[in-house]
Amino acid sequence: MKSKLTIKELCIFAMLGGLMYALKRAMEFLPNIHPIGLFIVALTLVYRKKALCPLYVYVLLEGLLAGFNTWWIPYLYLWTILWAGAMLLPKDTLEKKRAWPCIALVTVFGLLYGTLYAPFSAIVLGQSFSEMLVWIAAGLSFDALHAAGNFALGFLIIPLARAIKKAQSLV
Repeated sequence: MKSKLTIKELCIFAMLGGLMYALKRAMEFLPNIHPIGLFIVALTLVYRKKALCPLYVYVLLEGLLAGFNTWWIPYLYLWTILWAGAMLLPKDTLEKKRAWPCIALVTVFGLLYGTLYAPFSAIVLGQSFSEMLVWIAAGLSFDALHAAGNFALGFLIIPLARAIKKAQSLV
């Protein structure tokens, strides 16, 4: 795969990032349940390194439309951790329709989201290590909801990736 982005890819990635943002907003009535993990893993299976483009379009839209504030800064690294995990999946995951590693990845990421967010929060809030641990413990129920939502949506990773790959060949 070429490393330079084409105009076609830039347009597709902008639309995919916008779609991620719109779908997250559409699902806001559900606490911590959204399709961002689904899209990040599916896009990584199809585009590999280039999946960072729609990911950061989404992150930029979050900041532009919801406000650049301290809550937004961890988005710069949190979603990249999930992308890196998806990059570690075998390259034949999509071709062999291996859904379980993808589902496990997004589920574990959902469960660890608050823990991964906590160090930044502790620095900003001036928390001690023990206060950070209490903050993590207090958020475990939200992380469990995030994991459950990611688990359910994880079953759509392979079908979404296959649909994106098929659509890509039509354009």
